[in-house]
This record gives sequence, structure tokens and C-alpha cells, in this order.
Amino acid sequence: MEKGLVKTLGDIYLVLKSIVVKDPSQQGPFTMAYYAYFLQIDIQSGETLDDAIQRSVTFKKWKEKFLSDHPDKHYNLSALINQFLDEIHLTSYDIKKIIDGKDILAEDDPDQLDNDVANNGNSNARRYLDKAADYTGVDLEEILRRMERVRKQQSSRHGGGSHWIGTGGISPYGHGGAAKGGVRVGGSGGGRMARKVFDNPRYFPIDLQSTLRDDNIDAALASLKGVIEDSAETKLDVDKTIKDGLKRGGLYLPEMKDIHTEKMQIILLIDNGGYSMDGHIGIVTELFKKMKTRFAHDLKVFYFHNTIYNVVYSDARRSKAIPLKHITDLNKNYKLFIVGDAAMAPYELNRNSVNHWLKLKEKFRKIAWLNPDAEKYWSQTQTTVYLSQMFDMYPLSPKGIETAVRTMNRKTNEMY
Repeated sequence: MEKGLVKTLGDIYLVLKSIVVKDPSQQGPFTMAYYAYFLQIDIQSGETLDDAIQRSVTFKKWKEKFLSDHPDKHYNLSALINQFLDEIHLTSYDIKKIIDGKDILAEDDPDQLDNDVANNGNSNARRYLDKAADYTGVDLEEILRRMERVRKQQSSRHGGGSHWIGTGGISPYGHGGAAKGGVRVGGSGGGRMARKVFDNPRYFPIDLQSTLRDDNIDAALASLKGVIEDSAETKLDVDKTIKDGLKRGGLYLPEMKDIHTEKMQIILLIDNGGYSMDGHIGIVTELFKKMKTRFAHDLKVFYFHNTIYNVVYSDARRSKAIPLKHITDLNKNYKLFIVGDAAMAPYELNRNSVNHWLKLKEKFRKIAWLNPDAEKYWSQTQTTVYLSQMFDMYPLSPKGIETAVRTMNRKTNEMY
């Protein structure tokens, strides 16, 4: 602050985040602390940021002044909250020149072909930004129309420019750059300067509906972002309840806490018994290995052939048999991912096998079956239909994995 490098609340947020947050699981608690300390906005457990802002005194005072300064305009509540966030997160870019967005768009062809593979993935450009673009004078609907035309031509990642949907540049669509009044697509934002935010993955040149493979595994990994926060459980903080109760002279009030630091416990059960699964085994294993390096969790991997009976295997060659009881004896809080096409001869899924699947279902509260076959084919196989009725089944795609994880990690409240 003394050097003039930190001038706004947005600067404080970015600087503190870079100092404090060392792991994705810390992002949520840090943001909550920032809003509580600097803005007196207390985000309660299970509450959205917008709801917390709406009921805060800080926002009510800001809204009253903002509306009095703009008596000739009408804003809905969502627009007011976005404007509030834009202002409190505004950062002091080291900008030497501000370019009028109208001039950029006047010289830009939204229908140009995507032939620039040399810039593919260049996200470092934002580190060297010395200019910004101001699109506030351009109609938002015009920007959205142009973005849709650009999206149809875009086939690769881009960064640092002024045309594509990318990162770190002055394009009116993307994230992590310096474009005021544009549209943020994905990412965590930078200066909160966007007029509209899209989390819709269709604006990225990756098909999130397609089966998991090498060129979309990072998209699948990105879809798991926030898993730690989403899986947090609200529990009674016994120690704090007792200590605070003693301070109050014996008045004991339950003190709750969100458990963000617990390790996620995951079991990955892979069908590697047939040729139809051969192309999927390596990529699934790679995804969960990458996930393990990004999120702190205990990962146990087992294999089976078509269906399970009383054993699974600890190695891909299925030479080391492990009694199924070894799995069912694990903690019930393990999240079980089953990967397989579920297609087999009907006689294989006999009563004995069904009983073993039921043991897994009775043991673990959170189970998701990831199927590499296209969903339209599931109804064509009797065993797939049966198993999809027994377990929640999702496509083995980035979008399918995201849906499965979000469903599995709905917060639960516990008292002990």
C-alpha cells in the first residue's frame, strides 16, 4: 500500500489470495473470510454469495446510493449485485493505454477462420498486459452476437489477443485479461470488469459431451474444480462449543463448522475385461491420478471383468484377487466410481453377482457409474438397463463426470 501498488479492495483480494491460498480447497474459505472481514458480508453454510450480498447492510447502503445516482435507469436485483461485485473487485492494472472497444471491433472480422495454432494455449500473455480495452460503449447484445460467430470458427485455445474467446488479452470475450464491459467466459475473473458471465462450456473449443480422451481430459479435470468445497460437511465443533460456553459462564450454544480439509476418499472400480473397454482404461486412470495430485484424497483402484462376484483385483492384469469384503469393510464415506459399459451376456449378471453389487450399494452412500458407451445405446442392452436402475449412471465424458461429482458431493449436515 505504501508503494501505491495496492489501491483498491480488488487489489487486496488478489494480493491476499496469492499469499494465502496454496491449495484449491482453501479458495472457498479465503473468499468467505475476505467478504466477512472487509465488507461485513457473512456467507453462511449452504448459502450462495448472491444471497449473502443481498441481505448484507453493506450492499443495502451501496444500492441506495447507486440508485440515487442513476435515477433514470432501471436495474433488476441480479444486475445490481453484479454491479456491486464489479466495483468492489475492480483492480489497478498497470495500464498505459486504454483502447476504445468500438475501434477494435470495427477492424475485427468475427467470421475469420481459426488458423493460428502458434498461439494455442498461450495463457502467459496476461502477465505482460500494458493496455486495456473498454467495451462499455458497445451494446451487450452486439457483443454476444459477435461472440457466437467467433465461437463457430474457433477450434483451439487462444491467449493474449483481441479477437478469440481466450485468456489474458483484451478480447471482449474470455477471462483473465483487461477488457472492461465485455463478457467473461469461464475462469475466475480478474478485475470483475465483465458485464455478463458465462459458465456455459459450449463457448470453449472442447466438446464436453464427447467420451473422455486425451484432448479433453484437462476439461474433465477442470470440471472437478470445487469438489473439496462442494463436499464439505457442516458438523458440530465440540471443542469450540465447550470453550465458548465456558467463556459465557455456562451458556453452551452449538458452534458449527464446515469441514473443508478432510481428505476425499475415493474407490475407482474399473471394468477392464473386454475389448470394448481397452481404449478407456488408461485415460480414466490418468484422470484420477491427475485428480490425486490436484486434490488431497485417498484413491484406491480395483479392477473387475464385466461384473463382480466375491472378488475384485488390485492389478490391471487381474492376477491379484482381493476379496470384495476388503472393499465393503472400508469407511462408508468413500465415494465409489464404477467405470464400465455394463454390457455383458445376461447369464453373467446372475443372482450371485447382483447380491454383490447390492452389498456395495448398501455400504457406500455415494456411488456413480461412468459408462463410456453413448447414452442412446444404454437401453439396447439388458444388463446395462438393469445396472442403470441399480446405480446412478452417467456418460464417461467431462460433462458426465462433472454431473456425477456434483450429485455425489451434495452437502450433508451431521451432528455428533
